Amino acid sequence: MKAHVLRGSNNIFQVRICNNNNYKEMECRIKGKVLKEAEGFYNPLAPGDIVECENGLIIALEKRRNYFARFNQKGRSVQILAANVDLLLCMTTPESPPFRPRFIDRLLIEADFAKIPAAIICNKYDLAGDINNSDLDVEERLEDFVRIGFPVLRISAKTGEGLKDLRMLITGKKTVIIGQSGVGKSTLINALIPGLDIKTNEINEKYSRGNHTTTQGCLYELPDGGIIIDTPGIRRFVPERINPEDLILYMREFAPLAGRCSFGISCLHVTEPGCKILEAIHAGIIHEDRYESYLRIREDMEGT
Repeated sequence: MKAHVLRGSNNIFQVRICNNNNYKEMECRIKGKVLKEAEGFYNPLAPGDIVECENGLIIALEKRRNYFARFNQKGRSVQILAANVDLLLCMTTPESPPFRPRFIDRLLIEADFAKIPAAIICNKYDLAGDINNSDLDVEERLEDFVRIGFPVLRISAKTGEGLKDLRMLITGKKTVIIGQSGVGKSTLINALIPGLDIKTNEINEKYSRGNHTTTQGCLYELPDGGIIIDTPGIRRFVPERINPEDLILYMREFAPLAGRCSFGISCLHVTEPGCKILEAIHAGIIHEDRYESYLRIREDMEGT
């Protein structure tokens, strides 16, 4: 029988089986502890995977139509966070923890590479009036995401602001939420699914960042239809499945300029004369902070 993977790790997974419109959750183990279809990954299965089960054993993995992944430094291999998803929600906050748009840039690049539609949700927007961030205007960067074509929702899981629009966006879809620790992913899912009561933690005031609450990804059904996948908080993200020279192909406003520089595809877009990327920055087509993201991401990719 086919089943959806809900959560799990190593060799033990909780799955949901549908038999004649009757849903049943059960614990299953991978037969022989190895799935041929999952070889080469840090984790054999992830929430959203579809598997074949037989007598409490997972015997096969159905081919994934997409997956969102990160590179696991400890395991030195790709770790899948969610599979077969319709929408990625990049979650951030204006404060507590501080707004980090360059982290969002990295998630959007990976989503584009994986061919997963993405949207940005700015949680804790009830705190927006208390922001004192001289380095970057939160609204300016959010509006730039809108300008280049990404939906942006300003919400508050605490007050309920914007949740109606969010429900409309995710109903009927399989959605995964990705964000740094402390942005409120688990709190938001609790607000979307009354009675769920996922454990949440307070922000670490000393370091202005969240404490890890969710330790493994988990799939939940939404009351109005659809699925949402919670994921552990991420502090560092590098889209390492992409070659550095191909990076601009996955940055939406950069991509149309690829290969049009005087030095063609050899252009590094730093100081070269006739660089179309630099010209676009001066013309206001590319936001300066997005360009800084490009430089830093490329440095991380090249290990410089």
